[in-house]
Amino acid sequence: ILVYAQELIPGKVGLVSGLFFGFAFGMGGIGSALLGRLADSTSIEYVFHICSFLPLIGLLTGLLPNIETRRK
Repeated sequence: ILVYAQELIPGKVGLVSGLFFGFAFGMGGIGSALLGRLADSTSIEYVFHICSFLPLIGLLTGLLPNIETRRK
């Protein structure tokens, strides 16, 4: 996803990388706090069950448009 974003904005590789990683670390911090609260209110097994489905979100990257065909 990072390379895809860098190809969309050529010449701004540092900006795109900084925004991407800043957003990723920020969302990771917020997500861990929310999952911690959920584990406190339910159980850790429930949170593990929820987290086991999170890698499925990565399948959505297959739906990104192909920029090689758009440039031609």
